[in-house]
Amino acid sequence: MRIFMKITAFFFLVVLCIGCTVMSQRSDYDTPKTQLQTREFQTREYDTNDTKLIMKAVLNVLQDDGFIVKNAVVDLGLLSASKEIDLQNSGSKDEFWSTFFEILSKPSTRKGHTAEPTYNKVKIVEVSINVTEIGKRSKVRANFQAKILDNKGNTVQVSDVEDPKFYQDFFAKVDKGVFIQKQGL
Repeated sequence: MRIFMKITAFFFLVVLCIGCTVMSQRSDYDTPKTQLQTREFQTREYDTNDTKLIMKAVLNVLQDDGFIVKNAVVDLGLLSASKEIDLQNSGSKDEFWSTFFEILSKPSTRKGHTAEPTYNKVKIVEVSINVTEIGKRSKVRANFQAKILDNKGNTVQVSDVEDPKFYQDFFAKVDKGVFIQKQGL
């Protein structure tokens, strides 16, 4: 009986120790990013102070990706552009954008409306880019935002693009664009 009590006490102690162990699996997507962390992946520096060359390269990259440039102010180093993606044509040539925003394009229905169902119709991707000269270098900061509109033109969802991989891919295109622009091609 005494051995049984010792084994039970030992088993209880082991279970207690295991139960009290804190398992922390922190995910970068679970915790909100600070303003500095967000700026870090939204920004890239280039080894030239020719902001006009950088702006031209960024403009070309945006146009290559199907964006319509809405505003460009060279003196301020500001570019703004947008791109519309029709959610009804999922087999479009723009697989990158369709895949990226697949999660955001869940159908919506409004309470109290029975006449015509609403569904997600258009994704609008907007970007604001700031090019700044810093000594012998240039700094580029890009900020992307996605909006989903329903078939009646109402905004369903607005979200900032906060995926570091997305910005890494964008700046890889800008890197190539800067190289091409420097070569005069």
